[in-house]
Amino acid sequence: MGTVPQSQPPLSGRVALVTGVGRRRGIGFAVARRLAGMGADLFLTHYRPHDELQPWGADDPAELRAALITEFPGTRVVDEGADLADPGAPRAVVDAAVAAFGHLDILVCNQARSGGDGALADLDAQMLDGHWHVDARATLLLTQEFARRHDGRKGGRVVWMTSGQNLGPLRGEVAYAAAKAALAGVLPTVADELVDSGIVLNAVNPGPVDTGYLSVDTADRSPEIVRAVRAAFPGGRPGEPDDPARLIAWLVSDEARWVVGQVIDSEGGFRRSRW
Repeated sequence: MGTVPQSQPPLSGRVALVTGVGRRRGIGFAVARRLAGMGADLFLTHYRPHDELQPWGADDPAELRAALITEFPGTRVVDEGADLADPGAPRAVVDAAVAAFGHLDILVCNQARSGGDGALADLDAQMLDGHWHVDARATLLLTQEFARRHDGRKGGRVVWMTSGQNLGPLRGEVAYAAAKAALAGVLPTVADELVDSGIVLNAVNPGPVDTGYLSVDTADRSPEIVRAVRAAFPGGRPGEPDDPARLIAWLVSDEARWVVGQVIDSEGGFRRSRW
C-alpha cells in the first residue's frame, strides 16, 4: 500500500534541486547521479569562481551535465551558476528551477565554502560572515523558497549538510563549524514548521569525504595530516562521495518518509581519537 510499482523508478516524475554540483569528485555530483538513477530530473547549481581557487580545481559544468545525460538517457538536467553568498540568489535559483520544470519536489543543500577560515585567534568578521552567508544563510533561504514554491503534489524532501562539529573539534575551522552548528541547532524547529505542509527535512553529516582534499597530490593539508585522517578509518579508507549520496538518496525517497528532523552521521566508523 502506497509503494511505487516495481517497473517505475522510485523518484520518477520528481524534480530535485541540488546545490554545489561543480566537480565530478564532489558529493553534489554523486548525489545527482544517485537521484538521476532513481528517475528524478535535476536542476543543479555551481559556483565555478569558488572552485577554481581551491587546490583541487573546478570542472566544466557543461561536461558534468553531459555526463549525467549520457549515463541516464531521458533524464532532464538543467544547471545554473549561482553565488549563494548573494542574499537574492536562493530565491532566483528556486524560481529558475520551477520555471524550468514546472514544480520542485526535492532540495539538497550541498553548497559549502572552502577556505577563508581559521582558529579563534585568527578570526575576523569577514571570515564569519563569509561562511554564514554560504553555509547557513543560503541553506535557510533556499529552504524557505522551496517551501514557498512547493505544491505538495508528492511530498517534499529537504536535506541539509552538517559537519560533525558536535562530535569533536574542527581545529582551524571555527567559522565553518559555527555555521554548520547553527544549521544543526535550528533543524528541529524548521523541520517542525515544514512537516505540516508535507515537507520532510533532515540533515546528513558525511564525515571526512575525499573529494580531492585527502589526496596527497592535491591536498592543501600536509601529508602527515592526510595520512592521519586515513588511518582513523577502519581499513584506512576515507569516505567517498557516493557514501553520503546513498544515504541522501534514501532520505529523499518515500522509504524515509517517517524520518523527520534528524541529523544522521554517516562516517564509516571514523575514529576521531586517532587523529
